[in-house]
Amino acid sequence: MRIAFFYHSIVSDWNNGNAHFLRGIVTELLARGHDVRVCEPENGWSLQNLTMQFGQEPFKIFRKLFSGIRPYFYSADLTELDKLLEDIDVVIVHEWNDARMIRRIAGIRKGGGAFKLLFHDTHHRYFTSPHLLDEIDLRNFDGVLAFGEELRLYYIKQGIAPAWTWHEAADTRIFYPRHPDRHRRDLIWIGNGGDGERNLEYRQFLLEPVRVLKLQATVYGVRYDSDALQTLQTAGIQYGGWLANYQVPAAFAGHRLTLHIPRAPYVRVLKGIPTIRPFEALACGIPLICTPWEDTENLFSPGKDYLVARNSAEMKRHIRDVLNDAFLAAAMSAHGRRTIMARHTCAHRVNELMAILASLGVSAQDEEPPYMKKAGKQ
Repeated sequence: MRIAFFYHSIVSDWNNGNAHFLRGIVTELLARGHDVRVCEPENGWSLQNLTMQFGQEPFKIFRKLFSGIRPYFYSADLTELDKLLEDIDVVIVHEWNDARMIRRIAGIRKGGGAFKLLFHDTHHRYFTSPHLLDEIDLRNFDGVLAFGEELRLYYIKQGIAPAWTWHEAADTRIFYPRHPDRHRRDLIWIGNGGDGERNLEYRQFLLEPVRVLKLQATVYGVRYDSDALQTLQTAGIQYGGWLANYQVPAAFAGHRLTLHIPRAPYVRVLKGIPTIRPFEALACGIPLICTPWEDTENLFSPGKDYLVARNSAEMKRHIRDVLNDAFLAAAMSAHGRRTIMARHTCAHRVNELMAILASLGVSAQDEEPPYMKKAGKQ
């Protein structure tokens, strides 16, 4: 099968967690013998920010770690799109793309393009700002891949169908347990600032417990302004800046537990969507404590895969329990890892994608790899 992905970036994961999932999906498709083309805009926002801060070194490492992925950088005038889509069976366009580009690909499809065209949504922007849907016009798409059931139902209510739930997942070629550091710190949180969608939760579930319990804590992420950095410093939290996805497992191994603090839209309106961070944390076997979110789709086993803290007092208690009870920490680590390997790897998501494409009449000729057959029996 020849498949083309149009995403904001696969090369840069600076403030772009979508790159984590995309890298895992593309690597899995390549391993199964498919012809994969990944297209991203030249000088994209994430790429520009990464280059300004770190130069070319991250790209050298990307080419080494993901040597099979050959991204194509298209120009702002979009003149290459017709040629890029020649002889392609399936095109998947991510929501974080320029609206003009999305309309252009839809126009090619309407004009006789032989490929199947899917829209992939991994954000809340079209739910919380529905007027944006008018700018992209999905009428000529063959369907939507939504990263949660609530979002899938939203598209159906908008008259955009078919739509399938296609959750994010862990790229277990990258995210797996590393040997714990002998001098582990207490707590790590990985999350970006700059949007203000979880400021209250940030103070209640991170800053306050760290201060009261006098924890050795580390925060990684980007888009922290001077006030936010000063707040971290005042709380005694070490700030580590940007962390590439391949560095995350080692960072987890240097800490005894981590947190998941969902953004407000995923708690209040798009319930049941965990985003990619819990998948990756559980895959690495680090004990996880979550601030309140409702697992409406039964993806995990709360209380076994992770603990849920409904308020600051519960967060403090859970942190103390995990840090002081080695058996609890080990049980959470093992249970969470088993859940990921049984249900939530990028290989599982490729299997789901193959089934979706088959329902659209695409013959993928995909043989499930032996390791997936074994994993499915666990």
